[in-house]
Amino acid sequence: MDEMQPIGIFDSGVGGLTVVRFLFANLPKERIIYFGDTAHIPYGSRTPQEIIAFGDEIVSFLMRYGVKAVVAACNTSSSVSLPYLKEKFSVPILGVLEPGVRAALKVTRNKRVGVIATTATVNSGAYPRAFRRQDSEVEVFTQACPLFVPIVEGGRMESPEAREAAREYLAPLKEAGIDTLVFGCTHYPFLAPVIREVLGPDVRLVDPAEETVKELAVLLKKDGGRPGNSPVGSRGPHAPRHLFFTSGSAVSFYDSGKKFLGEFPFTVEQVSLDGRKGS
Repeated sequence: MDEMQPIGIFDSGVGGLTVVRFLFANLPKERIIYFGDTAHIPYGSRTPQEIIAFGDEIVSFLMRYGVKAVVAACNTSSSVSLPYLKEKFSVPILGVLEPGVRAALKVTRNKRVGVIATTATVNSGAYPRAFRRQDSEVEVFTQACPLFVPIVEGGRMESPEAREAAREYLAPLKEAGIDTLVFGCTHYPFLAPVIREVLGPDVRLVDPAEETVKELAVLLKKDGGRPGNSPVGSRGPHAPRHLFFTSGSAVSFYDSGKKFLGEFPFTVEQVSLDGRKGS
């Protein structure tokens, strides 16, 4: 790896900005190339074949920028397409699923862990398998939350719709007696206040994005990674030039970036999955 090479990040939409937030805070000198596939959101209702195809095209797009590592900041992609992507591409590709599992196992007290995720992630069974590989005694309760991604993408995190959906989705997990909840989709941390309101203070919330960035930092440290501290990335004339791409509306993505990161001093370019500029 060359320390001047950028880090590629992709997600089905704006959810991967949770990973970007932690990257800015912990690796501010690293350059980021981000792709949000909002034209095909939500991934949760897509077939495995579609999800693999999207991941293949996106990573191919990121490779044009000479990325030294890629973060699949989408749990659905991490659950479905990661083995294929790791085999096909030569750069390290990190998912968010395994880091989330490791983080949850560190904090659970009663070994009853809930996972909220997209329908595709839940149907893949990836989270229960990952937990069993690391601790055969842990009980995992998964819950699909198909309305959460559209709610976040639409900027309706504090709406009555969000609260009603959260109460419905989280009721079975409360009944199961979980003491830890994993955000099995990078969009879901933006709903943390509502989820906390429903679950109460005794359930620990695990954001895999934070643990993923920690593992990325370890990987980069072996090849010149430079940890630091900055809320929105380095500034000044020598700051890295981050690039943000989306397959959907650039204006919508930019507005979401400002809302979710507090500020978003970047431009967003619309492209299709084959790399051609959008309209």
